[in-house]
Amino acid sequence: MKLHLAGAAGNNLFTGYGERYVAVNNQRYERTVVVTADALHQPWEIERFEELKAEHFKFLLTLEPEIVILGTGTQQRFPHPELLRDLTAARIGVEVMDTAAACRTYNILMTEGRKVVAAVLVA
Repeated sequence: MKLHLAGAAGNNLFTGYGERYVAVNNQRYERTVVVTADALHQPWEIERFEELKAEHFKFLLTLEPEIVILGTGTQQRFPHPELLRDLTAARIGVEVMDTAAACRTYNILMTEGRKVVAAVLVA
């Protein structure tokens, strides 16, 4: 699916997603990515949900978000709360959803001017 949003010129936005890929600014990625307004970290050192560890979320903390959107692939899956402890302690919101919903939600929050980080799994 292609996404079209206006109002976030110069920022990274998801422009599409599908089976085993996401597109950021019309560039296709087939591995996990972490997206902020001005940076793209690819790959995010993991391939599958089961590989998530606390250090992956500590990395997200270094990006200083106000909210983290975690896209967990084709199905919504919740990480163990212990993995999110550092983000929670820093009072950073974490929303977990399937990757398609994560792409759409990130774009909305980005165009609202929020300091959002999207970490999405494409597997």
